Amino acid sequence: MYLANEHRYEQMMYRRAGKSGLKLSVLGLGFWHNFGSVDEYETQKQIVRTAFDAGITYFDLANNYGPVAGSAETNFGHLMDEDLKPYRDELVIASKAGHRMWDGPYGDGGSMKNILASADQSLQRMHLDYVDIFYSHRPDPDTPVEETAYALDKLVREGKALYIGISKYNPEQTAAIEAVFDDLHTPYIVHQDRYNLFDRHIEDGLLDRLTADQTGLVTFSSLAQGLLTDRYLNGIPEDSRAHRSTSPFLHEDQVEQTLSTVKRLNEIAQQRDQSLADMAIAWLLHHQQVTSVLIGASRPEQLRDNLGALKHLDFSDDELAAINAALK
Repeated sequence: MYLANEHRYEQMMYRRAGKSGLKLSVLGLGFWHNFGSVDEYETQKQIVRTAFDAGITYFDLANNYGPVAGSAETNFGHLMDEDLKPYRDELVIASKAGHRMWDGPYGDGGSMKNILASADQSLQRMHLDYVDIFYSHRPDPDTPVEETAYALDKLVREGKALYIGISKYNPEQTAAIEAVFDDLHTPYIVHQDRYNLFDRHIEDGLLDRLTADQTGLVTFSSLAQGLLTDRYLNGIPEDSRAHRSTSPFLHEDQVEQTLSTVKRLNEIAQQRDQSLADMAIAWLLHHQQVTSVLIGASRPEQLRDNLGALKHLDFSDDELAAINAALK
């Protein structure tokens, strides 16, 4: 039987999600990759154990994570039964709906039909009575924002979610759904979006809005699909994601276009006695608006390496200037 590390909370930091009472571990484990039906289950188990033993309590899933879609939640359900059930009240488990999940007209989007059905399916797959956070995975231009907000609010009132989040909404879309949440008194607490050294689009209005509204921020693609690591410093490995071209978010041309910048950033990281990946994570966490940074891992050792970011979160003005100069 799995027994969690009794010192797990001594090495992790926790930040409050906006103005709510909920704290998230500043590093969260993302299940977007490496937890599907094509991935080794025993490795998944070791990654999850390593995460929880290190004090990571925020586990981020979605209905369509896999491949195949739904398999990450199914595998997580097995992990709950085998390892995590005694620790359920120590975990913050999130899921989402909004991207394509099943065939037909009701399998994606922000309709009441899709969100409620998807939430029920996710709970069944994960063997849970409720999730801690349920997200609208993306804005749906074909559904009134009020309908999406009502559906999310209904999940809370039915006891299927404790808190609500949204993901990938721009500032205007965020304002629109926030207004409905305010009227309904929905416990909307967190926004999830892509943010990393290469992709800083949320600094154009959204970050300020979240700060003013006291909404938490969870970041994904924190290492730019592996670009912000030492993976490609000396060429493109044959077993890499970029070489396999299986991801629409990373390809060989992208690696080559960013290589000189990555090398400059790596030099700054070395001067800080950090790996490039650790510096990229630390850079995100030095922003106090960031509640939690999602990290992915294909093996436990990779996850342990990322934990090193917490040892050095401070940046001097000169270091920040050097980073910005390298990115120009």
